[in-house]
Amino acid sequence: MYRASSQLVEVEVEVEGKVFIYPWDKYFIMEKIPGWIERLLMPKLNEITGEIKAIHTRIDAVHTRIDGVEKGVASLRSEMMTKFDAVDVKFEAAAAKVESLRNEMMSKFEAVDSKFEAVDDKIEGVEDKIEGSRMEVTSRFDSLEARIPVMEKVAELEVRLAELEKKLASA
Repeated sequence: MYRASSQLVEVEVEVEGKVFIYPWDKYFIMEKIPGWIERLLMPKLNEITGEIKAIHTRIDAVHTRIDGVEKGVASLRSEMMTKFDAVDVKFEAAAAKVESLRNEMMSKFEAVDSKFEAVDDKIEGVEDKIEGSRMEVTSRFDSLEARIPVMEKVAELEVRLAELEKKLASA
């Protein structure tokens, strides 16, 4: 609504239930401001909008690349897990072989131990026989030692007897 006074024309403007009264020249400028803003800022706003769309496009491209990298990482993880499983199987097989070899070696050591025990038993038997033979030889030597003086006396008596026989035969 327009009101005219002697010096100036005023304009009443209602915005959101509030009434504002402006002098005509200010109202005229206020009416022109949206057009000026539109003419001055709209190209820049359109440019900013385009840049924002370009940034969104780049962000989408980065998201796509990240998804590709995540899939690659998941694939590599799966491949590594498969290889780790294969290595685990090989280690378990190697552990089983080592355990088998350990058992075999223990078995052979026990067999060798039993053979050594048998040899030890035979050696003890031989030592016992040698000891028995030594005792027997010792007793025979002792018996011979006891007989030697008797045999010497018998030999001496035989020599004397032969001498006496010679003397008697010559007489």
